[in-house]
Amino acid sequence: MRAIVIDDSRAMRVILRRLLEGHGFGEVLEAENGQVALDVLAQQETAPNLALVDWNMPVMDGLQFIMTARKTPALREMTLMMVTTESEQEQIVRALASGAHEYVIKPFNAEGIGEKLALLGLVPIGVAS
Repeated sequence: MRAIVIDDSRAMRVILRRLLEGHGFGEVLEAENGQVALDVLAQQETAPNLALVDWNMPVMDGLQFIMTARKTPALREMTLMMVTTESEQEQIVRALASGAHEYVIKPFNAEGIGEKLALLGLVPIGVAS
């Protein structure tokens, strides 16, 4: 399994990368905003299975990235999970309507991320802790 973590916080990218590696993701790419992520993904032979996407980032925010990914044939099959501080119901609905598969509000814990990964079928149930 492969993933990309898209967040302008280096510390958050490291935390999420380690969580994903702990759940069996063999390769975890990183990008500091949506545009860098698109550039990184364009260099890959195949899209990762999963993208964890922050909302608030400079250059290209997470919502713009999700909308662009959904319009890009090579990225359409990638599972998209928002991991953000945006907690208003309107924002959650907007992200899901734009193509995000799941939504996690920061701060989160490892168990919560694992449960979402299991719900999405990306890790076996029972391995999500």
